[in-house]
Amino acid sequence: MPQYVIVYLGGDQPSSPEEGKQHFSKYMDWLSSMGDSVVSPANPLKDTCTVSPDGTVTTGGTTTMSGYTIIEAESMDVAISISKACPFLDIGGSLEVSELIEMPGQT
Repeated sequence: MPQYVIVYLGGDQPSSPEEGKQHFSKYMDWLSSMGDSVVSPANPLKDTCTVSPDGTVTTGGTTTMSGYTIIEAESMDVAISISKACPFLDIGGSLEVSELIEMPGQT
């Protein structure tokens, strides 16, 4: 079955620890609702550095990507439908959904 990566972009920080706990609970419920179709859940990112073609390294990224989740779905339409239920959208974040391509010789 095809795999899709859901990339988390932006999003507002919780205004209190309680709000953060509530959001995290909704997020975990969303992940649980997908059962075995979740291949790699909840992969947050931190301490991003950018490496330029000339080898220069700068602290920080050029995007607002904060993490990703990998799922299996029958089609892009199904992956998008699953993504529309993600509570990350409730905190002002957006999602990018991309199909992962299996490279030859990687199985």
